[in-house]
Amino acid sequence: MVTHKKQHLPQKTCLVCGRPFSWRKKWAKVWEEVKYCSERCRRQKNPAAAGTH
Repeated sequence: MVTHKKQHLPQKTCLVCGRPFSWRKKWAKVWEEVKYCSERCRRQKNPAAAGTH
């Protein structure tokens, strides 16, 4: 059985919330274009709006 070490995955920082996020298999082909950690952050896209509702 092959085990994968998750601590060795590439990481980026979300442009909206500033939190680090790790590579996911669904992003394998588009990792260079991924900028946001979640769909919610992608919809906001405005760093000034983060945290204000």
